[in-house]
Amino acid sequence: MTGLTVLAVDDEAPALDELAYLLNRHPAIETVRTAGDATIALRELADVPVDAVFLDISMPGLSGMELAGFLANYSSPPLIVFVTAHDDRAVDAFAVGAVDYLLKPLRDERLDQAVERVLSQRSAPAPQPDGAAAEPERADRDDVIPVESGGVTSLVRRDAVIWVEAVGDYARLHTDAGSHLVRVPLSVLEERWRTHGFARVHRSYLVSLPMVIGLRAAGASTMVRVQGSGNSPAVELPVSRRQVRELKDRLVRDPMRTIRSGRTGG
Repeated sequence: MTGLTVLAVDDEAPALDELAYLLNRHPAIETVRTAGDATIALRELADVPVDAVFLDISMPGLSGMELAGFLANYSSPPLIVFVTAHDDRAVDAFAVGAVDYLLKPLRDERLDQAVERVLSQRSAPAPQPDGAAAEPERADRDDVIPVESGGVTSLVRRDAVIWVEAVGDYARLHTDAGSHLVRVPLSVLEERWRTHGFARVHRSYLVSLPMVIGLRAAGASTMVRVQGSGNSPAVELPVSRRQVRELKDRLVRDPMRTIRSGRTGG
């Protein structure tokens, strides 16, 4: 069994540095990644799976407790160890499935115990009771994307996104609830979401196939029509010539394709 890969999350830089230092010293831990808040932690987890998250509770935006509750919905969730100055949240911590609850300042022996619990749970097979019903499908790591607005972090579900446009090194997500600018290049979203019903139709646009309501020839060009966001009318986006054939093919065969009843391309 290889060493653990863990993610340390704390919005206070000195506390994060100390936690990372202590984790790096542990012989059972191979790789330590760090995040200064829950939003960054979600990006880290989307890029690299980890065995455990050592997580502060009180953070701006999305709290550690809220992050842990969300991570519990992953198909293969990382184990959670809370590292906090609050001694009154242990019940809540274990209610969201934490394997341990460490109080600051950290002591080496308590950190050792927490790592041992992570190792133990990591190696234990998941129980499969006889006759148990299959668990419902859980969210994968790209099922949501964190967005920030006015100091508040929200989670936008991938299946709520209608289309995405490139804005330099950023991307703007268009949903029924409005638009959100996120610090993720369009090319990254294309790679992650292609197998979930999204298609790149232009160097500047990514569309959700279930939201496509028509194609229209415009001279030598082709336009794809997608459902409007909120109360807005349908939106037409240009399709690159080299993308036309693939788009038409995917609209016919893609398993995510579900034309919404009552909508037409006209």
